[in-house]
Amino acid sequence: MGIIRNLAASLIVFRPSSVRNSHAIIMSRRLHARRTDGVDKNVWVEFTQLAADYKAVNLGQGFPDFSPPQFIQDAFCKAISGGPTMHQYTRAFGHPPLVKNLAKFFSRIVGHDIDPLEDILVTVGAYQALFSAFQALVDEGDEVIIVEPFFDCYQPMVVMAGGKAVYVPLRPKGGSTVLSSGDWVLSAEELTSKISPRTKAIVINTPNNPLGKVYKTEELQMIADLCIKHDLLCISDEVYEWLTYDGAKHVKIASLPGMWERTVTIGSAGKTFSATGWKVGWAMGSGNLIKHMKTIHQNSVYHCATAAQEAVARGFEREYELFGKPESYFQQLPAMLHHKREKLASCLQSVGLQPIMPEGGYFMVTDISSVKVDLNDQSSTDESHDFRFVKWLIKEKGLATIPVSAFYSPEHGKEFDKYIRFCFVKEDSTLDAAENILRKWSQQK
Repeated sequence: MGIIRNLAASLIVFRPSSVRNSHAIIMSRRLHARRTDGVDKNVWVEFTQLAADYKAVNLGQGFPDFSPPQFIQDAFCKAISGGPTMHQYTRAFGHPPLVKNLAKFFSRIVGHDIDPLEDILVTVGAYQALFSAFQALVDEGDEVIIVEPFFDCYQPMVVMAGGKAVYVPLRPKGGSTVLSSGDWVLSAEELTSKISPRTKAIVINTPNNPLGKVYKTEELQMIADLCIKHDLLCISDEVYEWLTYDGAKHVKIASLPGMWERTVTIGSAGKTFSATGWKVGWAMGSGNLIKHMKTIHQNSVYHCATAAQEAVARGFEREYELFGKPESYFQQLPAMLHHKREKLASCLQSVGLQPIMPEGGYFMVTDISSVKVDLNDQSSTDESHDFRFVKWLIKEKGLATIPVSAFYSPEHGKEFDKYIRFCFVKEDSTLDAAENILRKWSQQK
């Protein structure tokens, strides 16, 4: 018994020490994967919280503060009351009625018969479609050319896939006065100079966020020619495809000769039907590309909400029948937003700001270089001018916008930090509240 008691005492004495040592070993290890280094900051997290803290009128985030059209709401309500199957898993790569209607709808636009089961992947919003594309198609050491300004998730997604982002900015042409997003152009020479043996893909966004630029056919053809010549992929983010103004026409680069086989086109039901919270997106392209994206999808989210997909399927079914007619939501929405775009532009001009009129999308970029504001008391003088200005505008005036340099790489951001981005896809009452803030501020200057 004495031997047993001594042994027990020894265990009691030594056990805590061993536990402490094992904890020390665990805690000294790197807890996070290196792929997350340098991509942890997010402009939306920072400025959304700031806007909420100061109860600011929010023209920063890109979502409508009005409801989706009644027909799509009715379709959702019908879906959730449509029996047990609407509340259970559907096909992992896309609800059959949705992929069939997407294929039918877009086949006539791209001029190619789209296979609904092979050529389309339905995702948790366009965000996951982009993530799946980069994870599936970009390998360690691949270079990906991103045309700036770009939606800010492209760069971290490339990095997390092991790739290297290479940047080519759209630049304003002509003199110092830039009046339209169409005045921003992509240099063929600059783009060509960035292509190397390691280049895997070119990423474009049309209509562009934040500029609102809608690429013309000849601009897309230039990109297509380079993709074909150098055997590159194209990832084309087209979530604002139905939102074009002043006669601008959206053209899918996948519809150009030789591009279907090498293009992944990203789409969004959230932007198409003004229902961003439904998080239904898709990737469309040759089955030889999409099959690799399906591998990422099935090993991450696996599946998207059935009822939301059913509702979107019914929406595209309706729009197929009404395509090109005045009753089509794809005709009505840009007409409504054209009014809101004009309203915001008029407000900005009335207080001495010069907006860049967007040809498409949700947003309007404005030059703030003429605005004289003391920004020295902002959080960090190391931040770019537009970041400090937007923080001042939220804190001092109660109006939330987004700094445009957030859509650029560090190497080019300083060239474009004199712009801020407004979202005009808001209720008129929200735009009126923003106008009151700007007019009051203008009178105080």
